[in-house]
Amino acid sequence: DTNQIGLEKADMSEIIAKLNSLLSSYHTFYINVRGYHWNVKGEHFFTLHPKFEELYTALQIQIDEIAERILTLGGTPLHAYSDFAQHTGIQEDKNVKDGTTCVKGVVTGLQTLIEEQRQVSTLASDSDDQGSADLVDAYVQEQEKLIWMYNAFLG
Repeated sequence: DTNQIGLEKADMSEIIAKLNSLLSSYHTFYINVRGYHWNVKGEHFFTLHPKFEELYTALQIQIDEIAERILTLGGTPLHAYSDFAQHTGIQEDKNVKDGTTCVKGVVTGLQTLIEEQRQVSTLASDSDDQGSADLVDAYVQEQEKLIWMYNAFLG
């Protein structure tokens, strides 16, 4: 039995579950980055404040794309905070104000997203779900560069 785009429904349940976990991690990371944007203080404020806004704006788009991919595969995207808390791979970061600590949180969050996306990519590729694999592979490529840039900031 196949779904609306010709992929085996039986193969999609695990991919949908992984994408929902990824979606949860994205939401948690988004909330963390919003907090960094709002609360960062110190000499690097004018550098980091707009960079964090740029990052969380991109995350909003990616969150929407992941949710729509889940729908395309025949699943239902998680959308409750309690679900996100249960399925996220990223820890909440509360009341962080120091710029260096914020940037370290960004790097750690991006590393976690990349790890989860590589798992999705492998699983999707093994199930001929090239759409999901391509989606997360593009994110990985962007995020690897961001890690390099944020680590360069840290010195």
